[in-house]
Amino acid sequence: MQLLILPPSSHDGLQVRSQIRSPLPVLPPPPSHNAVVVRSLLTTTSMEREQILRDIQYNVFAFPAALITCDFLTDSGTSAMTDIQWAAVMRGDESYGRNSGYYCLLDAFRDIFERGDTQERIYRDVLAGTADADFYRKKCLKGYEGGFVNGGSVQLSRPNFFIVPQGRCAESLLFSSMKETLVGQSSENVTQPVIISNGFFDTTGANAAVAGFERQTFLQPGLSDPFPEELIGKRNFFKGNLDIAAAEEFLRKHGDRVALILITITNNFAAGQPVSMANIRQTAAIAKRYRIPLFFDACRFAENAKFIQDFEEGFSRSSIGQIVQEMFSYVDGFTISLKKDGLANMGGALCFRDQGLFTQKFSGHKDKIPIGELIKERQILCYGNDSYGGMSGRDLMAAAVGLYEVTKESYLRNRISQVQSFAQKLHANGIPVLLPPGGHAIYLDMDGFFDGCDRAPEEFASVGFTIELLRDYGIRAWEAGPFAWEWDKKTAAERKNIPNLVRFAVPRNTMTDHHINYTVAAILQLHAKRHTIPGVKIIRGAESRLRHFQSGFALVPLEVKQEVKQNVNLEVKQIGLYNKVEVFTARIVRNQSSLEALFGARLK
Repeated sequence: MQLLILPPSSHDGLQVRSQIRSPLPVLPPPPSHNAVVVRSLLTTTSMEREQILRDIQYNVFAFPAALITCDFLTDSGTSAMTDIQWAAVMRGDESYGRNSGYYCLLDAFRDIFERGDTQERIYRDVLAGTADADFYRKKCLKGYEGGFVNGGSVQLSRPNFFIVPQGRCAESLLFSSMKETLVGQSSENVTQPVIISNGFFDTTGANAAVAGFERQTFLQPGLSDPFPEELIGKRNFFKGNLDIAAAEEFLRKHGDRVALILITITNNFAAGQPVSMANIRQTAAIAKRYRIPLFFDACRFAENAKFIQDFEEGFSRSSIGQIVQEMFSYVDGFTISLKKDGLANMGGALCFRDQGLFTQKFSGHKDKIPIGELIKERQILCYGNDSYGGMSGRDLMAAAVGLYEVTKESYLRNRISQVQSFAQKLHANGIPVLLPPGGHAIYLDMDGFFDGCDRAPEEFASVGFTIELLRDYGIRAWEAGPFAWEWDKKTAAERKNIPNLVRFAVPRNTMTDHHINYTVAAILQLHAKRHTIPGVKIIRGAESRLRHFQSGFALVPLEVKQEVKQNVNLEVKQIGLYNKVEVFTARIVRNQSSLEALFGARLK
């Protein structure tokens, strides 16, 4: 049977123009945007990529992005901004103190996270050039208080909103300031404080650990349970939920040690699965009962809101704005990376409710410095003046407008449906993928992928898969399994909870169906020769924190039995979508002659 694969896409979309339409029944979601700028991609050979991989010791994070055809490494900071955001960039103000983007971002946070559908959108006057002295006095310097973003003189006296370059900076400010306050409040040696979560992603967990917190993860059971294909897009079990029973059991025993409950929306630790409003309410009730501050890791809040709208009873008639407003009404504060559901290339923030439980619990350390002032000092020391926090004025404007763009229902519908379609194409062709798909990425189940290959976790075969994928096809993905979660450094009990996944994070507004179809076909080819995919050994950085960013590898080839080679089946099913697009014979394997020798006439 002839092996077929689409040619790689020739460009990435870099800028999009908003376009709102009503969905039609029985049809896929209508387009939400038009591409108005494209970037042509370089053509590289597998041999060229192999040479570079050797130079960088096979760490895919270190591979030059300009030489990659489809880059699924992350959806963070890789979005194509809209034309409205680009217009806002042109109005960016690079003044050191209180640039106009600062005020636009503060009020965008009030609009999105507090006001629901009653929004003021003050950025429009800044974009139009109609903002005058009266506008700045009445709108920008108004003394808001009691919410997540104090205004005017109240933000000066009780700071509760902090701009940073990205989400991990917000995490660092939060956890380090909390720990310093806890130490200052006690004159005695205290047990290690705890943060409870439905799932810490890599930088979140690392920042909490560096600050001295014990991390307790209580994820609702059933993440890897089978999900009926026919229910994709029709039902969702909210597999990202906090395990309420397990969390409450821990609190009954160790509640005095718990400093914070952190809910990640969507749950990036659990394959981007959403968290239900019911679970948020239950968590808030527990937090209130034990007087423990509740925070969101809110990086993908808009995607989570769309899942609630689509799949949770009672929310189908609610707008995204109303759902976001209710979600955030239950929490005492949140961190956010604006590089994700902010549609920006840079930016983040930390904010907490004015005079709420968080400020009451962390009222000050031994020098009686309120937590807000302590965080502000660190912000200024580490990132710059509080009105820019390490961001340029142009980035502030792009992020402010991006919050409105990312909460448009037409955008969210197409965003989630593209990821869903990606997963369905793989599943329909026998590739094990975690279902239902989350909002920002698809996750290959690598235990299922290597079924019958007798691969051990310590071989790090999933890392080998990502290397082969990049070398042979110019596609970059990330192993979220035994290597990234440090299987070799865990106890036997801890190892049982480590998934074996490879993540394909889809950049927003950037990739077309062509990128997706090419990637699906490449994965099918690798699955057909999975028995030959090498493992890796760590030759540098095994003991480093967040070692996936910086380690070096050497390949460990497999000795494949001859009978296995003869039984490998290269028959790749054509996806129904391919019937209407031109397909091409695969010519992108790195060594055509050796592959033909291995698989014979099956490869044409």
